[in-house]
Amino acid sequence: MEHAPLKLKPREERRLRGGHLWVFSNEVDTAATPLTDLEPGQPVVIQASNGKPLGAGYANPHSLICARLVSRDADKGLDRSLLVHRLKVALSARQAMFDRPFYRLVHGEGDFLPGLVVDRYDDVCVVQMGTAGMERAREAILEALEKVIRPRVVILRNDTSVREQEGLERYTETAVGSAPETLTVEEGGMTFRVPGVGGQKTGWFFDHRENRDRFAAWSHGRRVLDVYSYVGGFGLRAAAAGAEEVVAIERSEEALDHLQDNTEVAGLEDRVAPLHGEALEVLKALREDGERFDAVVLDPPAFIKRKRDIKSGLEGYRHLNQLALQLLSKDGLLLSASCSHHLGMDQLQDAVRGRARHLDRDAAVLARGHQGPDHPIHPAIPETEYLKAVFARILPTQ
Repeated sequence: MEHAPLKLKPREERRLRGGHLWVFSNEVDTAATPLTDLEPGQPVVIQASNGKPLGAGYANPHSLICARLVSRDADKGLDRSLLVHRLKVALSARQAMFDRPFYRLVHGEGDFLPGLVVDRYDDVCVVQMGTAGMERAREAILEALEKVIRPRVVILRNDTSVREQEGLERYTETAVGSAPETLTVEEGGMTFRVPGVGGQKTGWFFDHRENRDRFAAWSHGRRVLDVYSYVGGFGLRAAAAGAEEVVAIERSEEALDHLQDNTEVAGLEDRVAPLHGEALEVLKALREDGERFDAVVLDPPAFIKRKRDIKSGLEGYRHLNQLALQLLSKDGLLLSASCSHHLGMDQLQDAVRGRARHLDRDAAVLARGHQGPDHPIHPAIPETEYLKAVFARILPTQ
């Protein structure tokens, strides 16, 4: 199908010229190019108000973000050739950063492929297509992966809530090969087994790699509490680095089974104690039992998914951090993380400071962490920077 024109209103092209990749519906000159004439995922040439092409992209008339730019060259749309090129560029960056093929290969806008995520587990790729344009390019994506990576298995985890905003159905499917029950991840000299199709996100959280490195390095000799442990990424890395004991809290029975499996594979059964239950309830029970830990890591799911959730979500982070602080020893280490884009680093840090002061304690920030380099941030799109972590020493009031 030929690229349909999508003309912007006067002066609305400034953001795109500055590097952004999104077009919002209120920026389109609908009198000249009606959105109602477009199909979800349809290729378009985005034009300035004077008709000059700004680049090629794809549209979705039913979404607030009604178009996404994929190339500054109006003649190069989202096809197999462009996908192969972008995958090769992304792969070269990962190969320069990592010596083993376990990483996020494509991070949407950060790799100039808006709406596409690809995580690599050696010869298995887990793909998420979050937009109508990427769903429409499904076969071209699979062909490009075959050309660049030649994966043995490709799993489509198209089951995220963001697809509903695009008017897409959720589904999970094995597009290439036969999906294994578990995927293998190598990190920090350890091997982890994660769910093949039923786990959180794509099975593993590659974005926290550097934060796990740092937390593990500071865990030697400490009694550690790993909250929202999932399959044990933080906790088992800490135990392997010499933590005295790790208590890992997880509510998902499937994740807990993988955590126990990973514990056995690492030979750490004598130092890792899994706890099944809702995080907040288990934290309260541990407090009532008088338990104390030298280090606590908090890696909760996003409490703030939309702007209107900021007030309640921020209160949720404060409450969670207070419960954790009540379990910390006199001189303890707290790692407090958030994957909510709408919560800034300073807000998270302030939640730690404020709850510490509420308990008559002081917080000294030792480091601040972010998403890893295989999750590149697009400098014109703040939404691509989402992960933050505060490493704080918690002390009695000085």
